[in-house]
Amino acid sequence: MKQEKSNELRQRGLVSVLLLFLALVGITTATVAWFTIADHTRLNSISMNVTTGVSMRFDLDPHGKFMDYTKTLTFEQIARRIQQEKGYSAADTPLEPVTTSDGVTFTFRDGTIADVNRGIYLEFTLHFMAEKDMVVHLTSASGADGAPGTAITSEVAGLPESMRISFTAAGQTYIFDPGLGNNGEIFLSGKIFGLPSSEKMVYNNINSLFSLTEGVDQPVLVRIWLEGTDELCTNALKGSNYALTLRFEGTTEDNQLFTGR
Repeated sequence: MKQEKSNELRQRGLVSVLLLFLALVGITTATVAWFTIADHTRLNSISMNVTTGVSMRFDLDPHGKFMDYTKTLTFEQIARRIQQEKGYSAADTPLEPVTTSDGVTFTFRDGTIADVNRGIYLEFTLHFMAEKDMVVHLTSASGADGAPGTAITSEVAGLPESMRISFTAAGQTYIFDPGLGNNGEIFLSGKIFGLPSSEKMVYNNINSLFSLTEGVDQPVLVRIWLEGTDELCTNALKGSNYALTLRFEGTTEDNQLFTGR
């Protein structure tokens, strides 16, 4: 009887040890990206171009009239503004891995808050205005003028899917995750979404962002970061260069694309 009880206790002990081992393996697997990149991965130079579709324009400052806005902004223009506002050179400061639950506040692996003024992630404001009421979409499709659609490219595989871009307007935040494809998910203060390939681009509620009222300036805070918890965010990205294109189009409330000049 005592022998049977001893064997039972021994078996329970072995099961407990096994469960503990599996739990530790699970934790290690879940956090391996952070452990391998936290102090090593950096992204180097960036090329960026931002464009809009018809009846919509933007700028780095608000204006009183639609014609005072522009249809294209370059990284050089945005970098100069970041230098003025944040005090660092976006062209020379590499991104570092961070994470966020809301697309607004960013932290390192240990939970400490990342200082936006250090260039760990990029943050700048775009001011939009439209000639008519519209819903703004991020699009992967090229414009009628040949301007390329939204895309993140790099010579290093896995880098585009490791990037994230958020847009905050009127209290709502919309996070673009290149790895999601044509899918989206709602969260408390906004949504996270992907885009289909350019030839399959369809304007719908997945890729819709904020709304514009005719003749009214709409400030939009843009943030760009390297997502440290993404499984593709590894040491292979260290020192990589990348190019980023953002393109916005306007539609009616039922997602019909505006055409014209």
